[in-house]
Amino acid sequence: MSSHTAHTDLKLIGKLILEGDLICETGLHIGAGKGSLEIGGADNPVIKDAFGRPYVPGSSLRGKLRSLLEQSSGLAAPSELVYLSKRRGQEVRIHQSDRADDFVCVLFGRNPGRMERVTGEPLDSTNATPARLTVYDAPLDIESITPAMRENLDDELTEVKSENAIDRITSQANPRTLERVPAGARFRIRMVLDVLCPQDRGLLARLLEGLRLLEDDALGGGGSRGSGRVRFAGFRLAWRGRSFYAAGAAETELAAGSDLSGLQTLAGQDGFDETLAE
Repeated sequence: MSSHTAHTDLKLIGKLILEGDLICETGLHIGAGKGSLEIGGADNPVIKDAFGRPYVPGSSLRGKLRSLLEQSSGLAAPSELVYLSKRRGQEVRIHQSDRADDFVCVLFGRNPGRMERVTGEPLDSTNATPARLTVYDAPLDIESITPAMRENLDDELTEVKSENAIDRITSQANPRTLERVPAGARFRIRMVLDVLCPQDRGLLARLLEGLRLLEDDALGGGGSRGSGRVRFAGFRLAWRGRSFYAAGAAETELAAGSDLSGLQTLAGQDGFDETLAE
């Protein structure tokens, strides 16, 4: 939980800019949906931009971070979850509460209204809060797909992984194919964390915790079958106080070329909060 209260005043103090590399340790599959199926292509293509290059949607990365933080904080219990969708076979359950000090809702935002809980009485939320975290789409660094890698790829930038589902009674194989961005590919990530009150300064540590959790989890589809292992490197962290936007003041570079461990050490240092001034 955080130190936010229902009476916390919100006013922009500044923004933390976090940029770095997301590196694929195994093939990465973030699906494009059935509408993108091509004749002769893989059953499950990856999402691509208008130039045909794979990318990591900001919504996929942000949603995974939220899910991991909910789980690690004990907020994925049925009593803490509400339904975003109850369509049969397409249920979507997500954590939301009306507690002012709920750091997940502070970091990712919350909407007011009546929501049905998975268990218990419906949630009648009146405590709307703006999201502090923005996660942008992460473009592929084309240079990370080397000529040696291209020689063994099924497409210019992607590979196709063949899988089989085996019937336990008849032993009949049901083959399927999965398009993946290959191991070694690198994406450039960018996140912006708004600091709207002094209590928000502690949210950076929570964000770094989520990124650290993701390194031992999986991003995208097929995670339990070997896909989606990623790591982060080469972080640059900068602070842009309100004067940066109002008067053209210079930004403050807080870290460059850092890993997650280094950023966590920085965020935990005494006096770090004082560096985030207007």
